[in-house]
Amino acid sequence: MKTLLLTGVALLFFAGTSFSQSKQSLKKDIRRIDHREAVLKDMKRKDKITLRKLEGKEASYQSTQQFKMDFGNATNVNWTRDGFFDKATFTQNGKTMEAYYNFDAQLVGTVTPSTFSALPANAQKDIQKHYKDYKVMKVIYYDDNEANSNDMLLYGAQFEDEDSYFVELSKNNKKIVLHVVPDGGVFYFTEIK
Repeated sequence: MKTLLLTGVALLFFAGTSFSQSKQSLKKDIRRIDHREAVLKDMKRKDKITLRKLEGKEASYQSTQQFKMDFGNATNVNWTRDGFFDKATFTQNGKTMEAYYNFDAQLVGTVTPSTFSALPANAQKDIQKHYKDYKVMKVIYYDDNEANSNDMLLYGAQFEDEDSYFVELSKNNKKIVLHVVPDGGVFYFTEIK
């Protein structure tokens, strides 16, 4: 009986010791992971290409030629320059689209009109719950060119390059834009003035 009791106490002692060591080991692992994530985030930030302002008012010849290669069958093409991008507004397959080209005449991404019903279901519910007093004015879809690491600039605000929806809402005289990411996350983006 004494042996059984001593064996039980010994097992509890070793289990408590290993739990304590496991807890400390887990804390160290979490610190290592947090450090690695911080290093990766810093590396990603350094790898980003800073937007370069474009000079002049006309779209570059290189951008127009690259556009022809990217969207050969586009019609009704109109070019503008908006400071950081050459922008082509055009029609393709019956849809009006915008294509944005950077300083190096590389496609950054495209914007197409969309609808509220095209948003992920959880995003629709979130917007209806938190912005129920607002009216949906416009929804656009930004399709990022993953081969280009430039961030995009919409509504005067820069965001990381990822496919996203942008929802314009209005209430009284206030207009805001929400950023909806592919997993349905909804984030306040900016106010339209």
